[in-house]
Amino acid sequence: MAESSPEHVMFDVLKSITTEGGEARVGRLALPKRKTIETPNFFGLTSRGAIPHMTPDVIAKHTELNGSYMALEDFVEKSQKRVVPAIYNIPELDGKDTLHAYTATPTPVATLLGARRHPAVIAPMGNGKDYISIYTSTGFQQLKNKDYFRAIERLQPDIVIPLADLTFGNSHIREKLPHPKRQTRMTGRTEDWLAEFIKLKNAEDGVEKTKSGIFAPLLPVSYPMQWEYITRLSQDHVEHLSGLAVYDADIFPELTEHSSLNSLPRLSMDFITSPQEILRQIRLGLDIFTVPFVNTASDAGIALTFAFPSPPSSDSGLNPLGIDMWSQDHQISLRPLAEGCECYACTKHHRAYLQHLLNAKEMLGWTLLQIHNHHVLDSFFKGIRNTLTSEPSTFDRDREDFYRSYESELPKGTGERPRARGYHFKTEAGQSKINPPAWENWSGGGTEDKALAGEMAGLAVTGATAEGKETPVVPDSNADAKDLDKKGFAEIDR
Repeated sequence: MAESSPEHVMFDVLKSITTEGGEARVGRLALPKRKTIETPNFFGLTSRGAIPHMTPDVIAKHTELNGSYMALEDFVEKSQKRVVPAIYNIPELDGKDTLHAYTATPTPVATLLGARRHPAVIAPMGNGKDYISIYTSTGFQQLKNKDYFRAIERLQPDIVIPLADLTFGNSHIREKLPHPKRQTRMTGRTEDWLAEFIKLKNAEDGVEKTKSGIFAPLLPVSYPMQWEYITRLSQDHVEHLSGLAVYDADIFPELTEHSSLNSLPRLSMDFITSPQEILRQIRLGLDIFTVPFVNTASDAGIALTFAFPSPPSSDSGLNPLGIDMWSQDHQISLRPLAEGCECYACTKHHRAYLQHLLNAKEMLGWTLLQIHNHHVLDSFFKGIRNTLTSEPSTFDRDREDFYRSYESELPKGTGERPRARGYHFKTEAGQSKINPPAWENWSGGGTEDKALAGEMAGLAVTGATAEGKETPVVPDSNADAKDLDKKGFAEIDR
C-alpha cells in the first residue's frame, strides 16, 4: 500500500496461486488495535450492531470472529421523541471508539461500516443525485454524503465503505440489471461520492479527520460500464484507499490491467449462498467475505456440516452441507451436531438437546447453532488457507473434490424461524410472513366479532355500557348477606 503508517490498514500478500480464471492468494490484514486477520477469511453480519443470537461475551469466549459488518441505517432512526440518534450520544469508553463502545463489540474484533445492510431491503423511491435511500426502524430516510462522513467521523469504524449508488438487493444482481443509462449514472454518482468522501477525510491542514480505512466500492455492473471509474481509482485515488468492496466478483478477471489495485485487500459484498460460491470467488482472487447464509442457516435450524478439504466420499451419494435440527430423527440422538467438531455446542451438548430447545422456542437453541455454524465456517477458511500455503498447493484439487463431495444447496429448515429482527418490511407485493401468526380467529372464516372477542378477553367494553346508556348495578352500602343473595350479588350456603 502507498500508506504505511501504523494508523492505517495494512495488507500483505504472502502467497499467490495462479488458478483457472484468476489468482487465489493468502494474505495478512493488520488493523490498529485489532487482532491480525489471516486471509482468506470472513466477517460476521450484524443486526442492529449485534451478531444474531450471540452476546459479545459469547463471541469472545466461543468464537474466533475477526470482524463484524454493520450498517449505519441500523442506528440512525429518527422520531419525535429522539431527534438525535442514541449512538451519537455515546462517549469513548476505556479508549474504545464510539462504535465499539455502543455495540459492546469485543476490542480485538474489527468493525466494518457500510450505509446499508447486506443484503439490503430494496428502496421503493431509489437513490437521488446527492443521496441514497436507507431503511431505518422508523422508515426510509435520505442519507447524503456529507452526513455519512460526519457519522463515520463520530463512530470511527476500522473500515468504511463509501456510498455507492446501488439500486436493488444483491440477490437480483445476476438476474436483473438496470438500463445502460442507469448503469452509467450509477458509476458517475459513486465516483463523485468517493472523491468527495476522500476530500472530506483529508482536511486542508493535512490532518486526517478519521483513521477509518476506505474500501472503495466496485459496482454490480459490467466492466466496460465502470472502466472509467476503475481507472480513476487506480490512477487518482489509490493512495487514499485501503481496499476494495466488490459487489460482483465476476468483474475480477477484467482488472488485471489496473496493477496498482492488486495490492489492496478485496472484500466480497456479493450475494453468497453456498460454500461452493466462496471457493469460486477465492479462485478469482477475493480475500474477505461477508457470508449471509450463516445467519440464515442458524435461523432455519440448520447445523452446517461441510469441511475443507472434504472427507473421503461415501457410496451413499453426495454429502449434505448441513442437517435440519428440527427433524424428529434427532429426538433421541446423543451425537454431536457434526462428527469431529470441537465447538462448544458439539463438545457440551448433543442433537436431542438442541432439538428440544428449538421445539420449546428457547433462544439458547439458536445461540448454540450460531456458535457451531460460525465454528464450521472458521474451520472451512482455515482449511482453505492451509491448502493454499502447502507446497505444492492442493487448492485446485481440493476445490474440485469439494464440488464432487457435497450437495450444491443448503437444506431447507422444516421448523419455524425465530422472530424476525430488524426488518419487518415486505419488499415484494404479496410476500407471505416468515412465520404464521400465533393466534387466529377460532371460526377460521374471519367473521368473528372483534369487539366481542376483546370483551371476552377482558380488553374491551362493548354494548350499552360502552356507550354510556346503561347504568351499572351496584349493591347498596347498607345491604346485608340476605340482600346480596336476593339481588344476585352473592349466594348463601344452605
